[in-house]
Amino acid sequence: MKIIILFALTMVMAILPVEGADTLRVKQTRIPILIDRKDNVLFYLRLEASESKLLDEIRLRFAQETDMKVVKAVRLWYGGTEAPQHRKTLRYAPVQYVSSHDRGRTREANPSYSLAVQEIAAPDREVLFRPAYPLFPGINYFWVSLEMQPDASLLTEVDVEMVSAELDGTTAPLLFAGEAATHRMGIGVRHAGDDSVAAYRIPGLVTTNKGTLLGVYDVRYNNSADLQEYVDVGLSRSTDKGQSWEEMRLPLSFGEYGGLPRAQNGVGDPSILVDEHTGTIWIAALWTHGMGNGRAWVNSMDGNSIHTTGQLVLTKSCDDGKSWSEPINITPQVKDPSWNLLLQGPGRGITMQDGTLVFPIQYIDSARVPHAGVMFSKDSGENWTIHNHARTNTTEAQVAEVEPGVLMLNMRDNRGGSRAVSITRDLGETWVDHPSSRSVLQEPVCMASLISVPASDNLLGRDILLFANPNSTQHRNLITIKASLDGGLTFPEEHQLLLDEDFGWGYSCLTMIDEETVGILYESSVAHMTFQAVKLTDIVKTIF
Repeated sequence: MKIIILFALTMVMAILPVEGADTLRVKQTRIPILIDRKDNVLFYLRLEASESKLLDEIRLRFAQETDMKVVKAVRLWYGGTEAPQHRKTLRYAPVQYVSSHDRGRTREANPSYSLAVQEIAAPDREVLFRPAYPLFPGINYFWVSLEMQPDASLLTEVDVEMVSAELDGTTAPLLFAGEAATHRMGIGVRHAGDDSVAAYRIPGLVTTNKGTLLGVYDVRYNNSADLQEYVDVGLSRSTDKGQSWEEMRLPLSFGEYGGLPRAQNGVGDPSILVDEHTGTIWIAALWTHGMGNGRAWVNSMDGNSIHTTGQLVLTKSCDDGKSWSEPINITPQVKDPSWNLLLQGPGRGITMQDGTLVFPIQYIDSARVPHAGVMFSKDSGENWTIHNHARTNTTEAQVAEVEPGVLMLNMRDNRGGSRAVSITRDLGETWVDHPSSRSVLQEPVCMASLISVPASDNLLGRDILLFANPNSTQHRNLITIKASLDGGLTFPEEHQLLLDEDFGWGYSCLTMIDEETVGILYESSVAHMTFQAVKLTDIVKTIF
């Protein structure tokens, strides 16, 4: 017993900071590793040099399961020191070393914020940096970046740990912030500055009948502002399960229609739908004409004229997303003239088992109160109908068929804190609250994604609901995919997967790539439109 106690005490002393010694604080990231990015932040390091003069050595070790052939390089960087006003705040970086918003500079480290210290190309499983780097008196910031080979699979996983460091020739105490995490790959489908565009927002994602992935989004040319602005609907297309993406298409763009500038003919907030019976693909979007560059949410008024209210428009593709029809304006079909605004719920729509096409919608009534609901077509998209709203003071929603003929509407709720969920058995004529409504799924008031995956369409052979959003009540971070095996009553922690802990705009859209792989297009902390592929069994980890 004494031997065991002595050993335990020795181990505790080994991991605790030695009295008087400078401690190296280590934070491992939990963010996507972009294959198309040269510098992905792997570790943040913070060292308060009260005695030490040199950082001599840092040692990393990659797990045996990590395929080192797809790791192109590992780099050590110096991020400088801390501002006096922040010295009492525990931070791990004074700035964002690789920005997701700086146009044209989102794929590698900003050289004005960091100094390159050492690069190890084609690294072995054990990586040893020997920088002998002189330390600034006080707080010093370092970081480690990872670059992948361009042909690395999206399903590649990287596990790595920091095992030791030396200061002035002596082993330094390490203090870790949080647990180590598996690093998952991603692709920056759209970055700030791509095609000279300021921002890309509002993702939608589907898998066509041919297995093609189609991602839609706002192309916000001038800035990241909502309509009314210079905005078109963009589309990216992948025929290899998201590994690569074709050049951007513009399915909807109104240019200088009616003699008004492009920034007063914006179209955006897209939702995309695959008619699984015919193969036709539909996009619904909001077109705003005029409005003097004021926000459409406030400046769209009653009536159905293009001069007074936003227009709900569609476009369709009959060739797997390669080309798109002229806009089809269905505003007169579906909008009550007393409403101030009608638009789709951004993300995606569905085909019900009986062939009915369904888009989520939202509208602002004459009292300027928002409501979420659905619109549907029984004739392959020729005619559309809206019945009644599901819940007041709700906006962006997603819809799923949870049983034959039964629709679940999962809604952004302006009351804050949690998602509203309603059920209809008659295409929206009547609605009832789902038992999970306003209790099970937390949110910071943000768009989210919901898809139903029938047992026949996945390798687990279970009916599954998949949900994704910022898993927080306060901030748009912690992007997490959650699974429910009981029709949305619960989303247990063991069936959740964190993709991105850092801050972004937070919108997302899910699809099944195949029967064993989930795809997600979302507004991440590392790229405006980030795509990741995840094995379903990495989300649903156990089934009893």
